[in-house]
Amino acid sequence: MEVTNVSGLKNNPSEALRKARKGVVVVMNRDEPDALLVHLEKNQSWSLPGVRAALATALFRDGNLSLGRAARLAEMSLAAFMQHLSRLNIPVISGSDEEVQRDMDTLDAWLASS
Repeated sequence: MEVTNVSGLKNNPSEALRKARKGVVVVMNRDEPDALLVHLEKNQSWSLPGVRAALATALFRDGNLSLGRAARLAEMSLAAFMQHLSRLNIPVISGSDEEVQRDMDTLDAWLASS
């Protein structure tokens, strides 16, 4: 197990990632453990079925990954990932009613001009 502190993580994150390849890294904030860094390739659970999809789903749902990047992380096609999200009742497209109406007006105008 390796240890780094918050300032070391901030100043040299690549060092903490190198340490994580060797084992779990405990990130200390003053004298208290604050976080753990785990290298995913060393962690056996990363290769279990569904783990990549679950992580990609959570990151997309929380707005931390785009749809395309989340699909790649999940190792799914874009269409398959969209279906996966739909089964979980996670909206693929988000926006206000006004944005949706603007988009529909734009589509109507485009279709009328074709």
